[in-house]
Amino acid sequence: MPLHTVIDSPCGPLTLVAEDGRLSALYMEDQRHRPAGETFGEYADPATGPFPAVAEQLAAYFAGELTEFDLPLDPRGTPFRRRVWDVLRTIPYGETVTYGQIAEELGNPNASRAVGLANGRNPIGVIIPCHRVIGSTGGLTGYGGGLERKRFLLDLELRHRFELRSQLA
Repeated sequence: MPLHTVIDSPCGPLTLVAEDGRLSALYMEDQRHRPAGETFGEYADPATGPFPAVAEQLAAYFAGELTEFDLPLDPRGTPFRRRVWDVLRTIPYGETVTYGQIAEELGNPNASRAVGLANGRNPIGVIIPCHRVIGSTGGLTGYGGGLERKRFLLDLELRHRFELRSQLA
């Protein structure tokens, strides 16, 4: 049975959904393709179950202290969507790729539209970084949480990536 909670973030409230101790969804307020709230299961205190680790890692991410999440995830989707989401998790922090590049990595260079559809149905935004996918011309294209949030996340990562490089130099 799923459990859910809501935490605050610089992107607004985030609804976290977990099943069997694994995060199965992270939804932003007014997110496109967000399921009805009744499907999220019973409300749980954010300080219980799997939620403290998720909240802690998200806070570190937004503070620029975390570049890779290490959480048990269980995104629900078709086999193709899951393959796309697996590729998304390999995109380095602060970098972007195009839908076409993901299609090529999956062995089907003509599948960029299908990749875009799968990207748009990513149920664990931010942690599975669908915001790092851009159009073939380098422009920002659709994002379930809205283009303003996509720009915010990309700018956040670029700023912190630059700061990390400066500290290492």
